[in-house]
Amino acid sequence: MSHIARLRITCPDKPGIVASVTGFLHAHGANIIDLDQHSTDPEGGTFFMRLEFYTPYMDMSRAAFETAFGEVVGARFSMDWRLSYTDVPKRAVFLVSRHDHCLMELLWRHARGELPCEVARVISNHEELRGSVEGFGVPFSCVPVGDGGMAEAEPRMAELLGEDTDLVVLARYMRILSAEFLRPYGQRVINIHHSFLPAFVGADPYRQAHEKGVKLIGATAHYVTAELDAGPIIEQDTARVTHRFSVADLKATGSDLERTVLARAVQWHLEDRVIVFGNKTVVFR
Repeated sequence: MSHIARLRITCPDKPGIVASVTGFLHAHGANIIDLDQHSTDPEGGTFFMRLEFYTPYMDMSRAAFETAFGEVVGARFSMDWRLSYTDVPKRAVFLVSRHDHCLMELLWRHARGELPCEVARVISNHEELRGSVEGFGVPFSCVPVGDGGMAEAEPRMAELLGEDTDLVVLARYMRILSAEFLRPYGQRVINIHHSFLPAFVGADPYRQAHEKGVKLIGATAHYVTAELDAGPIIEQDTARVTHRFSVADLKATGSDLERTVLARAVQWHLEDRVIVFGNKTVVFR
């Protein structure tokens, strides 16, 4: 994996894009090992592409390749393109409150090598999970939210995140982050929540759902925007339930969905499989 590059492209659809991209890579010694594409409309639509290529035999440096690709291909097709390398792992920070199921799933998968990133730190507004996190060899920082609220806590959190954090994951962090705090990270903050919204707003949504006799529950992972729970959706899943499910059963099923949905969304982001387009995503799986 140390010699693989990933290229993501968004541009107006027109003939010749695939041929130009692949031809350029071939001409400079790159070996394409995976390619996927999608068009919203072949006539006047938007074109999306994700490809992986093997780099050891390329005839130029990474910097020279990026400059040449931008000049020769990118500019010709008015591309918005991103290039990443698997030997430069992304730096991720996980935020959590007291519910640990999503966080433990992420840390376990990372320990197994399933999440290609550096987990730089876990930040929580409570101390309870310190021992569990440090058991994975990951630094833990507690930033309480006191009487000063998030306005007091966010500067300390921003200091811990630093300027080189590539991904922030809200693994059931039960506080609302301000638009000012989120702004530097753009489409690099992922959240998870149950899919009862907007039907069951507020406290104890599983009890509300139980009282209404719901037959389907779910979870949604999405990028975070200034508008609460309205960012581009990355992944969702559902499970059928019956009248036999208690509130505790609903919560247990919901927790299973949340941790697997969030883990998939985080993995796909780390593997550069997600392209944001407006308030939607194209996910190459």
